[in-house]
Amino acid sequence: MSFESISKKFRTGGIGMGKDLRIKSHVYDDPKRAPNRAMLRAVGITDEDFKKPMVGIASTWSEVTPCNIHINDLAIAAKEGAREAGGTPMIFNTITVSDGISMGTSGMRYSLPSRDVIADSIETVVGAENLDGYVAIGGCDKNIPGCLISIARSDVPAVFVYGGTIKPGFRNGDKLDIVSVFEGVGKHNNGDINDEELRGIECAACPGAGSCGGMYTANTMATAVEALGMSLPGSSSTPAESSEKAEDCRLAGEAVLNLLEKGIYPKDILTREAFENAITVVMVLGGSTNAVLHLLSIANAAGVDLTIDDFNEIQAKVPHLADLKPSGKYVMEDLYKIGGVPAVMRLLLENGYLHGDCLTVTGKTIAENYADAPELAEGQDIIHPLDNPYRKTGPLVILKGNLSPRGAVAKVSGVKVTRHTGPARVFNTEEEATEAVMNNEINEGDVLVIRYVGPKGGPGMPEMLSISAILVGKGLGEKVALLTDGRFSGGTHGLVVGHIAPEAQDGGPIALLEEGDMVTIDSNLKEISMEVSEEELERRRQQWKAPELMKRGILGKYSHNVSCSSLGAVTDFFNRPDLEK
Repeated sequence: MSFESISKKFRTGGIGMGKDLRIKSHVYDDPKRAPNRAMLRAVGITDEDFKKPMVGIASTWSEVTPCNIHINDLAIAAKEGAREAGGTPMIFNTITVSDGISMGTSGMRYSLPSRDVIADSIETVVGAENLDGYVAIGGCDKNIPGCLISIARSDVPAVFVYGGTIKPGFRNGDKLDIVSVFEGVGKHNNGDINDEELRGIECAACPGAGSCGGMYTANTMATAVEALGMSLPGSSSTPAESSEKAEDCRLAGEAVLNLLEKGIYPKDILTREAFENAITVVMVLGGSTNAVLHLLSIANAAGVDLTIDDFNEIQAKVPHLADLKPSGKYVMEDLYKIGGVPAVMRLLLENGYLHGDCLTVTGKTIAENYADAPELAEGQDIIHPLDNPYRKTGPLVILKGNLSPRGAVAKVSGVKVTRHTGPARVFNTEEEATEAVMNNEINEGDVLVIRYVGPKGGPGMPEMLSISAILVGKGLGEKVALLTDGRFSGGTHGLVVGHIAPEAQDGGPIALLEEGDMVTIDSNLKEISMEVSEEELERRRQQWKAPELMKRGILGKYSHNVSCSSLGAVTDFFNRPDLEK
């Protein structure tokens, strides 16, 4: 861990079995449950084990992505910690998919739906096996919110552990990551680098296990979860390939037993104030636009009233302090070396930016957890001082207007252009838009629009990192605006606006946009609009017809059940009649 006293905050050395504890696994104690116990004996459960709380270890281990390739070992460490603390632990698995691998292909449609598959599968095992608590370990982008959605729904104590960030790659003395490769494609197409250089970047960018290194979606959400109080202090910034990461997991196994002993449940931690803390830290560190989508979905699962407009309220009060990729130059490992997320949390607490009385998975409050956190290292320039911020307000901005009445999400960190007006260049698929960019058919000043790629229309709301990175690589990152009802990767930067809602598939105004319509994006006014009269929009609306939704498979199920992106693209609701699909 980033500071040694954490384990002393909750370590109990065993758990008492008082009558007030809700031990669900006691259902197996009844004589009628002899057949159930017989099955459990076959997997190694003993008479002594039946007396203890049963603790699940939800592992997202997989060989399909570097983000999760190491998580099997981490799950074993969490299991050891739970057993040492007096539990009966057992590992089970769920899926993962890699955004970086599927990016720019039809496979990207499965990314966001995987979040719900992960949540549903963990909830299913925890419920079906009558587990008393669990540790969830996630790596790639959708693992983290998927695990948290399951935790928010589960009526058992739980702790999340992040698998950790990847080390940066190096080539010719320069730090590289996966976004370097995506942008290299644009440079290659522009003739700025040759085949050999592109291959060199490709081979050096991802040197081992761990999630993408900048303040991209995985690191953003890991940080948000720590600020929510659902992971142990410091664990969000510990690198994947470090001895400290295994210790994070062992301590998480212990922490679950402490939560069970104290009777602390996710609903006690996931409060409105906790979500405000998470949004604050995301803004300060310059996190991914996906944080809006995922925090809304976790709040929905927890029954917390959080709306897309709440992000703008916090954005106006919180400075952006971090010089982290994609808009900056540093990566998460650099932040770890100067004190990590705990040092940032301490800074924010001492200056009144966080709710210090929020409860956490240590059984202590945010203020108690971070009172002894390290201060930022002297001489560092990754986290700017509060009196000289990278930007005076947060970098995630919700835009509204006649092009997006329910809200769209822009990330303005590092973007010098605050207002852009240009003609719409409209495409109904990412492939067509990418071909136009690669063929030099998109000009400076254009507004490139990719629609019918929202939650329903994609289906699955694919990310547009490939095309946005190509634009940056071709020198058009702030000269062409890119708008979509789909999403952007946490690695995206430039003049981009995503999550436009309502989406085209639902007949939102973006579906009525035509080639050449003038579009304006103004981040200062938080507006996004098109110069088309209401009368003309109504005429177009009468002629518009929704494309047919997919009917089969997971994408078909998803497209028929998912909500608007402005509500978090959720597939379940907590009795809120005002939530529109």
